[in-house]
Amino acid sequence: MDNTATATRGMVVAPHHLAAQAGLQVLREGGNAIEAMVAAAATIAVVYPHMNAIGGDGFWIVYAPGAEPIAIDACGGAAAGVTPEWYRSQGFDAIPARGPLAANTVAGTISGWEAALAVSERWGGAHSLDRLLADAIHYAEHGVPVTASQHANTRDKRAELEDVPGFAEQFLPGSAVPAAGDRFVNERLGRTLRRLAHDGLDSFYRGPLAGAIAADLARAGSPVRGEDLERHCAQVKAPLALPLRQGAAYNFPPPTQGLASLMILGIFERLGVTEAEGFAHVHGLVEASKQAFMVRDREITDPAYMRSPPERFLAPAALDAAAAAIDPACALAWPRPPSAGDTVWMGAVDGEGRAVSFIQSVYWEFGSGVVLEETGIQWQNRGSSFRLEADGLNVLAPGRKPFHTLNPALFLFDDGRTMPYGTMGGEGQPQTQAAVLTRYGYFGQSLRDAISAPRWLLGRTWGEESTTLKLESRFDSGVATALGLCGHEVEMVGAFEEMMGHAGALVHHPHGVIEGAADPRSNGAAAGF
Repeated sequence: MDNTATATRGMVVAPHHLAAQAGLQVLREGGNAIEAMVAAAATIAVVYPHMNAIGGDGFWIVYAPGAEPIAIDACGGAAAGVTPEWYRSQGFDAIPARGPLAANTVAGTISGWEAALAVSERWGGAHSLDRLLADAIHYAEHGVPVTASQHANTRDKRAELEDVPGFAEQFLPGSAVPAAGDRFVNERLGRTLRRLAHDGLDSFYRGPLAGAIAADLARAGSPVRGEDLERHCAQVKAPLALPLRQGAAYNFPPPTQGLASLMILGIFERLGVTEAEGFAHVHGLVEASKQAFMVRDREITDPAYMRSPPERFLAPAALDAAAAAIDPACALAWPRPPSAGDTVWMGAVDGEGRAVSFIQSVYWEFGSGVVLEETGIQWQNRGSSFRLEADGLNVLAPGRKPFHTLNPALFLFDDGRTMPYGTMGGEGQPQTQAAVLTRYGYFGQSLRDAISAPRWLLGRTWGEESTTLKLESRFDSGVATALGLCGHEVEMVGAFEEMMGHAGALVHHPHGVIEGAADPRSNGAAAGF
């Protein structure tokens, strides 16, 4: 399947082709970019369940020509009943990574769909919720082929997940790992989606469906209660913005690492690199990533607990100082403590030039592993990243939002082009964003080449523990050797490694043409008309 497309009426890019097609069909029926994204988001939660679910969190950047971009924070906070002392009383000195006690935060993504659709109404959107969820309901009830990615992740994570409540029943039918191509069904989730379509998205948090979800969570052993669901709502806010040489970059504010993604671009621009793919390009972006990650790990947390406004670190003087700290010929000693994550990024652009950059996640592969008994919802483990120690960032507290690796990106070029872009991949998200944007925006590569070209990854991403500088084997050997000689701990990996993330991008041109590309490392597609 070709992972690129051009169109004039609308386009959706997603890491699973059925999600892209679900969004595209909504565009064909006259829907706008937000409506298309809700259809794609619901579908991807069914057809790519190891990467995301409606029991996770989500973040949006939404843009309409002539208006400022807006950000929608659909991140759930920690349950009211959990504290460091509570976990210690259960015999834990750290929050478990899997199981019911890892399912300790509210799932926010459905509230984000609702907040986005409120914006869609102001755009004149008129598609019913029943229509937007139709494809997801169909695939949940009738099944979809298991992807090679789902098969591999189920196989690799079986030992740590098969005893988690609900996991084996849903993901190990007949006590076996489903093979690629087997039919994957989740009828209980289909019924839940039907209830959402009938009762409205708010019913996930308030009303009879919320009561069923709360009962499911309690039965599984999660500390999240109905009162926690009822208190939750999405927040609409301004994204972070950074003016750059060719336009303005936008990304998500805390509690996400969007600040790091913008810092990398601002630092790299100051290094004066003039050619793509050589030592200076890769070394410059890797070293810029290190500078940004040190700020991220020292500063980024729930915005209610931030010590400094994130904009402080995007000021010209701060970026100048970070760039000056980079040695153009020598690598800074690494690693620092790595982050992890599992996610999907998707984008949509409609014929009016309205754009969405969207990300949805359950954190690790399959999240907590908990699958709720009645509702069939798979719950995230994002709250397992909280610390129980009183010092440092991201300390567990009731209602507190966890740190998120998720960060959807948008670039508005001075020449009128609009580019939503992003990727999954934990620590790799800011790095891949920087690779894609610099290749396309700074060095003139095609969108397809910018996403398909060999990638690098400093540190840990989903499914990987090492913190080396990983290079895909298609890299020029001279560049790899030079990186090693200057002090990077280089590790060569496969030609198209899934650990490098599932990137995607769309570009709406002033003359009306839309181009898009999905990552060949995924099961995705860019679908337009």
